[in-house]
Amino acid sequence: MLWEKTLETIKTAVTADVFSLWIEPLRCTRITEDSILLVAPNPYFSAYIERHYQDMIEEAVAVAGATPRRLLLAEEQRPVSAPIQPPQQRRLPMLPKVEAFGRMLHPRYTFDEYMVGESNILAESACKAMAAKDDAIGPCLYLTSGTGLGKSHLTQAVAHRVLRESPMTRLHYLTAQQFSSEMVRGIQGRAMEQFKHKYHDNCDLLLMEDVHALSGKKKTQEELNLLLDYLIRSGRRVILTANAAPRDLSIDGELRSRMMSGLIATIQTPDLATRLRIVASKARQLGLDLPSDFISYLAKNILGDVRRVESALIALKTRARLASGLVTQKMLEEVVAAVAGYPQASTPQAVAELIGRQFGLSLGDLQSRSREKRIALPRQIAMYLCRKHTGSSLQEIGKQFKRNHATVVHAIKTINTKVARDVSLAGQVDFLSDKLKG
Repeated sequence: MLWEKTLETIKTAVTADVFSLWIEPLRCTRITEDSILLVAPNPYFSAYIERHYQDMIEEAVAVAGATPRRLLLAEEQRPVSAPIQPPQQRRLPMLPKVEAFGRMLHPRYTFDEYMVGESNILAESACKAMAAKDDAIGPCLYLTSGTGLGKSHLTQAVAHRVLRESPMTRLHYLTAQQFSSEMVRGIQGRAMEQFKHKYHDNCDLLLMEDVHALSGKKKTQEELNLLLDYLIRSGRRVILTANAAPRDLSIDGELRSRMMSGLIATIQTPDLATRLRIVASKARQLGLDLPSDFISYLAKNILGDVRRVESALIALKTRARLASGLVTQKMLEEVVAAVAGYPQASTPQAVAELIGRQFGLSLGDLQSRSREKRIALPRQIAMYLCRKHTGSSLQEIGKQFKRNHATVVHAIKTINTKVARDVSLAGQVDFLSDKLKG
């Protein structure tokens, strides 16, 4: 069968985790002379496959069948007899309103306000699926990212949507530290039964942030492990967030296993296109009318933590109000220097984006396992330029391209050797270096 041969080809091109998570769930339902139809579990899954794996699957199909075929994607159809969920769950007249326990929700942290790009589409899609009770994700979702990249925004977006569409949902939104403090008070006040009753018996959806804060808190880890086990087995929904993957946390092995029982979605640093949309959106929210070149300057120079974009825009608005009311280029440069603290293109991500634009590649191409010359050479050049123009370590450079430090060392040596022998390549590398210097 063509699809079985295609699967064997794909297995050699991706990791076992990627294959089991994204390829195995696909079902082949029709093959024609020029196309192959695959069915995905849901629209979010289908969108992710189309964005990240369509080209690879089409290449594998061509290899397996010796004939190029176009990939067509469809989604599983729900049974006709399945009940249709109403858009708004109505409350019976005499029932009290169910409140969300724990942290307050930010009014702007909704799905509509979230800027989606290649760096966060999996996390955003998974959160929408959790809010919609989509079984394809499973009962537990684990979000991980660095500071200020949108974990809280997505978590609260789930809470906003659930409380709007199903207001009787018993929802608890809190940090791991709040959970730990509440448990300690329960022990000290001999009120653990009430504590357990609240989270075990009166919780349909648990949203817990910063679970990395439980490092060293053995008793809290034990209690959370029991809670997660109960909620997951009883079909309740759980979303956890942290600044690292479960395997990198200093926590009990059983709790780590429980956290890894569902989908783990990592939010990467936003790419340039996403940062442009973020800057433009937040400027509008603050009532700042910025020309496109100012928006581009901010997006290219303020990388990483999205909160720094907000800080820069607030600073711009304040300075403009105290001056003529208009934002000037000098004002912009001063704010960026104060907020960013480094010049343009002095990070591995900025170098990767420049190389991607110059060679017509995406960040995903540069991070892929592909050894095609059109991808491998630009990747090596990018690593070489990262070492030359940034203060990043070999490990940090490797992380940007999903490689280890030995691969980075090999890339640097390779480019050093090639530029000494190839005048054309040397000129190209010098040209890119000049662009990085500004």
